[in-house]
This record gives sequence, structure tokens and C-alpha cells, in this order.
Amino acid sequence: MSTPLAICAPPLVPALAVYASDPLRSRGRRYAQPRDLLRNDFQRDRDRIVHSSAFRRLVYKTQVFLNHEGDLFRTRLTHSLEVAQLARSIARPLRLHEDLVEAIALAHDLGHTPFGHAGQDALNGCLSEHGGFEHNLQSLRVVDALERRYPEFDGLNLTFETREGILKHCTLAQAYAFEAHDPGGVAHRFLNGTQPGLEAQLANLADEIAYNAHDIDDGVRSGLITLTQLAQVPLFARFHHEVMHAWPDLTGRRVLYESIRRMLSAQVHDVIAATGEALQTVRPADAEAVRAATPLVQFSAAMSAQSRELKHFLFANLYRHPQVVEVAGRAQQVVRDLFAVYLAAPGEMALEFAGRTDTHRAVADYIAGMTDRYAIREYERLTGQAWRA
Repeated sequence: MSTPLAICAPPLVPALAVYASDPLRSRGRRYAQPRDLLRNDFQRDRDRIVHSSAFRRLVYKTQVFLNHEGDLFRTRLTHSLEVAQLARSIARPLRLHEDLVEAIALAHDLGHTPFGHAGQDALNGCLSEHGGFEHNLQSLRVVDALERRYPEFDGLNLTFETREGILKHCTLAQAYAFEAHDPGGVAHRFLNGTQPGLEAQLANLADEIAYNAHDIDDGVRSGLITLTQLAQVPLFARFHHEVMHAWPDLTGRRVLYESIRRMLSAQVHDVIAATGEALQTVRPADAEAVRAATPLVQFSAAMSAQSRELKHFLFANLYRHPQVVEVAGRAQQVVRDLFAVYLAAPGEMALEFAGRTDTHRAVADYIAGMTDRYAIREYERLTGQAWRA
């Protein structure tokens, strides 16, 4: 006689707080679709993002170190996964919507160029007289237009709440341009001074926490920064001291890993406590009341100051390290040369880009979608010059 299958109860998830985003009260999608019977709308957004081509390409896109410089350095994909994990860890005790914060975290870098910020800066220069280039706007462009998966519409047709979380930054000029074709849309808050939902605020801060931590790890792994240097940075030094006090004989990478682990945990707990206090003070009645308040997801004042000091250290000692700057300069030249070639010969691009009339933006869209290794292959094919590793 067969034994009936046991149906396990799902793990307990706290009920949503009144100030959390609720998929049943979502501002909806650009193209109306019936709701899914098994998934809420924010789950559905996350699933569409994970299945997108742009998400898969993140595995071969630079975070700080180029994709071929080492197998264990972070990529845009591993960074996005780390942001999502941190964001969900914070969302649950605050009773925010975990699926929404995860969707925003996984999508926030979809528009990043090959070669990280070096590629972005090069493309922005190439488009200086044609609207410029910024990866947050490009991420929204990816999910709104550039992904081609569905017969009814271009893009992924995500909810308003996910899209507003993706658009973290926007100049007034860009906001007015958005407003012209999407009145009251995701850029409207940059014109009226309101805030995005708490899940968007959380994904933004989780991004900062994640890259500070993993850039320490990658920086030490690369040999460009040392534990001795980091011991002079208060936020890291505090936890490094704790580790060495608890395990005086500990050596090697375990010292670094345990120090970073403790630093991450402290920052997560700090955000939960500081945000909880802010919510207690403001007491927003619902998700819309959040938008009229000051930003509520935050570090404590002390942690915020220490986080800024760590960022300044990383900028001076890692991002501006001569070795990183040298490679970034070569990467920028690759992007500029590719842009010039495609602009002169659009037929060298894939057909869906070659046939567009907005040539400058089409070239930018094409290059922005490239992985590091594909950009290098195209550079070598089109210019006849070898990439200098």
C-alpha cells in the first residue's frame, strides 16, 4: 500500500506591514494582463527578469575586475544575487514585500555596459550630444523595450513598482523627457520630490552594502589592497579586531571572510533597527504615505558615516588603483572604437539594431547589451587589433 505524499506547510512569512507594497494594490503594468493564479504580480516580475536574456548576460559583465581576470571575482550577476539576498534578509523582519525587493535587486544592473563603469563612461561620452548614457535608465529601457520575448509587447511589461525601483537616479531633464510620454509614471517622483516605495529604497541600500563588502574581498584577492590597509578603516577594523581576538591563530582567507561576514551582519541589523525607528516616528498609514515622507530605509548616523569612509577608501585605493585605471582606459577605448565602427557601418550590428533609424541610440543599445568577452571579440574582428590582456 502506497504512503500518501506529505504536503509540507510553507515556511512562515510575516504578514505584510501596512506600509509595504501590496501586489493587489499595484499601479499595474503598461499593458494590462490577467493575474496569474499561482503567483502574485511581483513574483511574476522576478520570474520574467530571471528568464530574460539581459539577466543571463550579467554573468560575463565586469563588476570591478574584467571577466577574464579571474574566475572568482564578482560579476554583475553574482553582485545582483548578493544584493537580492541581502535585501530579502532585511525585508522580512520589516515586513516588506520580499518578492518585489528581490525583483528590483535582480534587475537593477540589467542595463550595465561591458567593462563596468568604464564602459558606461565611454558610452556616455559617445552620446554626449544625443542624450547621454546612464546605466539605471538603460536598465529600465531593457525591461521596457529592448527585451523581445512576448508577442503582445516589447520589453517584460513589469509592474510600476518594480520599474520605479529600477530607476534609482534621474536628472530633471531626463525626468521631463519621461513625463512627456509617460505622465505620472516612474520618473514623476523626480519632479514632485516624492520617494519610491520602501522596497525600492531597500534595494538601493542593499546594493551599497553588497558592493562595499565584495569589493573588499575582490580587492584583497587581487592583491591591490591589503588587510593592513583595511585595518585603518574603522568599519572593517572593528570586526577584524573581533575576529583576531576570538581566534588569535586564525590565518589566511578565513580572517577576511569572517571579518566581512560580521561587517555585513552588523550593517543588516543596523538598517533594520534604524529603519524600524524611522517607521515608528513617521507611522505611514499605507504604501502611498511612504512616498510623501523623507527616505525611511536607512543606516543609523554612525553606520552611515562609517560606510561613507569605507567607500572613500575603496575609491582611493581600489577603483583608482593604477592597475584598475589602466585596464579601464583600454576598455573605454574598445567601447569608443566599437561605437565609431558601428556608427559608420550599422550593418555590422545584429539585424534588429542595424535597421533602426535612431542610429546613435541603436549603437548604444547594442554595445550596452554586450558581455565583456563579446565586446573584445567584436573589437578584434572589426579593428584587426588584438586586445591587450
